[in-house]
Amino acid sequence: MNPISAPAAGLRDAARRRFLKRGVALGAALAAGVTGSAAGQSAPTPAPEDPSRVLGNPMKPYGDRSRFDTAVKQKAPTEMPDEWGGNFTPLDVTLGIITPSALHFEVCAGGVPDIDPKKHRLLIDGMVDRPVILTVDEIKRLPSRSQVYFLECEGNSRSEWRPSQAAPTVQLTHGLTSCGEWTGVTLSLLLREAGVQKNASWIVAEGADAQGAERSIPLAKAMDDVLVAYGQNGEAPRPGNGFPLRLVVPGWAGSANVKWLRRITVVDRSYMTRVESPTRTSLMPDGTARQFMFVMNAKSVITSPSGGHRLGGPGFYEIRGLAWSGRGSIRRVEVSLDGGKTWKDAKLQTPVLRLAHTRFRFDWRWDGREALLQSRCTDDTGYVQPTLAELVKVRGLNSIYNNNAIQGWKVAADGSVQNANS
Repeated sequence: MNPISAPAAGLRDAARRRFLKRGVALGAALAAGVTGSAAGQSAPTPAPEDPSRVLGNPMKPYGDRSRFDTAVKQKAPTEMPDEWGGNFTPLDVTLGIITPSALHFEVCAGGVPDIDPKKHRLLIDGMVDRPVILTVDEIKRLPSRSQVYFLECEGNSRSEWRPSQAAPTVQLTHGLTSCGEWTGVTLSLLLREAGVQKNASWIVAEGADAQGAERSIPLAKAMDDVLVAYGQNGEAPRPGNGFPLRLVVPGWAGSANVKWLRRITVVDRSYMTRVESPTRTSLMPDGTARQFMFVMNAKSVITSPSGGHRLGGPGFYEIRGLAWSGRGSIRRVEVSLDGGKTWKDAKLQTPVLRLAHTRFRFDWRWDGREALLQSRCTDDTGYVQPTLAELVKVRGLNSIYNNNAIQGWKVAADGSVQNANS
């Protein structure tokens, strides 16, 4: 017999007994200290005897999320026009800066076409030397690029222009923005291969849906950072987000990011399509109209706590939110606990990327009294997110698009949270 095996075993047993005794004592002390805070909470779920049987067959061909993870997109309010179909991202439950593909917001006014990628084609014509028709597979053979970009519908936060229209939750106030990793081919590569002619200055992008939402885009932007994307977060885009091909126009209004892309025509002027005149213009106080509101200005919103939430009582909370800018990257986010009277810097969570959502965090110890939470961001051009009063002073109240004003959430003494704009 090994002369050290028996003593070693005895030492291990003794150490195990001491560890268990200390654990019992620690458990009793913790139980005595947290009885009040644990009241009403259910006991932890016991571990199953055979974990391999809990989720059934583990070899499913496409993974499902847990049945306990129930976050879903929410449809547009009923007062929206019949032709307008949208699903809002639940910003208050998403994590990090990447929006899961299944929770990415959708605006599908003309329905969602059922497209066979093997039959789909992209035509590039107009003022080019070599018109070309490309299959999806031919596009995928070209040099690719992956980039994280946010998308935002220009109608995001349209409910917040007037108190009577204010929405109750952050999902409905700001949920028409999402952020993902997009993979595809740069549009500039395709246009160079087609041979853009000297006098060309715009393109017109057309989708394969029934909406008739063609968009004119300046050629300078098309040759800069626009993607013809066939990938979203590591897989093909979901049908509601443009399968099998879509444009991704970084930092620009959502309607410019044409889905189900089937044609790009190179032209010498804007074609003043249906969604450019008059439906995407904004009337100004003097009767003129803002047109071609391409770039989405810097914007932020506190996602937690936010409308519909309820705090469990005084104590520590981490205020969390998102900020983004169509002009570059977020440089600073400030948080106010008193409705904008005073401001303190929030922490920016890395990575901080250009033309992408940025997550911010702020440590807060709530004392149980009423509070009014706000955030404001500054991008790397120096642009500071305005208050609604500042925005209305310039734009008036005839606008329904491009509302990037500061959003407030009122925390009541009972812990309930509601939209401060209502």
